Amino acid sequence: MNAVAVDESGVPAIEQQVIAALAAAGRLKEADLQRARQLHAEQGGSLLALLVRLGLVSERDQASTTASALGLPLLDARQVADDSPALLAELPDLPLRFLKQFHACPLAVENGVVQLWLADAHDPYPAQAIALASGLPVRVQVGLRSEIDELIERRYGQGRSEMGQIADGAEGSEGNVDDIEHLRDLASEAPVIRLVNLVIQRAVELQASDIHIEPFETRLKVRYRVDGVLVDGESPPANLTAAVISRIKIMARLNIAERRLPQDGRIMLRVQGKELDLRVSTVPTAHGESVVMRLLDRQSVVFDYSRLGFEGDFLPQFEQVLAQPHGIVLVTGPTGSGKTTTLYTALSQLNTTDVKIITVEDPVEYQIEGINQIQAKPQIGLDFANALRAIVRQDPDIIMIGEMRDVETARIAIQSALTGHLVLSTLHTNNAAGGITRLLDMGVEDYLLTSTINGILAQRLVRRLDPATAVRYPASPEQIARFDLRALQPEGEIFLWKAQPSAANATGYSGRTTIVELLVMNDALRAAIMRRAGMGELEQVARASGMRTMFEDGLRKALRGQTTIEEVLRVTEEG
Repeated sequence: MNAVAVDESGVPAIEQQVIAALAAAGRLKEADLQRARQLHAEQGGSLLALLVRLGLVSERDQASTTASALGLPLLDARQVADDSPALLAELPDLPLRFLKQFHACPLAVENGVVQLWLADAHDPYPAQAIALASGLPVRVQVGLRSEIDELIERRYGQGRSEMGQIADGAEGSEGNVDDIEHLRDLASEAPVIRLVNLVIQRAVELQASDIHIEPFETRLKVRYRVDGVLVDGESPPANLTAAVISRIKIMARLNIAERRLPQDGRIMLRVQGKELDLRVSTVPTAHGESVVMRLLDRQSVVFDYSRLGFEGDFLPQFEQVLAQPHGIVLVTGPTGSGKTTTLYTALSQLNTTDVKIITVEDPVEYQIEGINQIQAKPQIGLDFANALRAIVRQDPDIIMIGEMRDVETARIAIQSALTGHLVLSTLHTNNAAGGITRLLDMGVEDYLLTSTINGILAQRLVRRLDPATAVRYPASPEQIARFDLRALQPEGEIFLWKAQPSAANATGYSGRTTIVELLVMNDALRAAIMRRAGMGELEQVARASGMRTMFEDGLRKALRGQTTIEEVLRVTEEG
């Protein structure tokens, strides 16, 4: 066999190449690498495998970076055909222990070449060993370790997935779930801890924003919200429902004895090299407690307008609204539409040494250096209204209120704006004009709105196309007529785009971007508000003044290949 070049630390050069690529892509911190090197010097073995085992690098990052750095194809589990012994007839029997140890699984023999699915493609030994045993050349395709291990188990083992293997060793609870000590014991068992960790780990691998754990009569259902869409995940067996939910409640420091009332908590942990903050919410249901965990990756969040999708002539408009010394700026949209991230981005831009910024939030999602952030605690009387009364006595220049939930909070915010403060807040409405009618319905006087509102931003999140695989196609005459696309592109052939799944990306989408509309207060709008115009008329007045609707903004981004028409329709009222 060929000799493998190694550096002074004993790490092969090809492995160093992959590690360097991970660091260059920002997927591995230098401090983490140095700690792993120290441990590697004591233990030996593969440094890259150690990084993955320690959770400093995710399996997906390792696989995609290895494939890219070594010029090898990346294979997703969805692309692997069902077990077909005929495809491997030319291959001798390989020891199960060898396959598991090296995370290597032969897929087929095609035209006299062994197609090998390999996790650690930087290590030449598994491919060389299989080539020697079979007398055939080997073609390596890179994959995720967990997916390869599951295929090995299905084909050569007992057919159990990783979650199934863990669940086999866990003690279920078929009896009295009111025995709190028994529940605590179940939740403290190693298999249950590993099950919960696996659920969270898979959420990180999928880049999910939420984990939904829902108990039903005969099963426990786990779903992940990925780019705004729920997808099913592998679930623990139903007899472990009480143990799994109790484990999550213990991690979030909730009361495991209380199952009649909703509870909220937080979990701080490190998974797959990421510092995660999980917001945990439980509510009682007919068959137990439903748990939702919101994942906040503190390291990956970047407060940047261009990353949000604010571009073109829209951004100067929004910045001009924020530059006014006093008044109210509202961001509206449903839950999960990115309102808080937009406000944090605005605050980070406004956060200079000559201004004092105070926020009151529930909860404080991200901490920003130089901003005084207050966590609302309604259970002790510190709600938005009471906190806001105290804030105005702290001599702030800019105030951010997590949400205008009631007329009392709205009135204090308006009073603050009238006395020279810039107030930022969110509101749950479907569009920008709806923000005006919502405040009027709450009981806020029209003359106060016209004198304090500077602008209302409405937004939605749409999935962003993966530029590496997106497919362009000519728009049909029906699409051009239905969406009036010719008004957006007067000349030339009109093209749209569609998502194309790939080995590295099963959906064809990668991340999300915003579609927005910005209502800027002017004299025409003030006159319409004073005569109590409806939401439709307010929108018409704003559009006559130059406002572009979310739907129109979405169509523009669809024409540029950032998203698809289907995504825009999915999240807007026009859909």
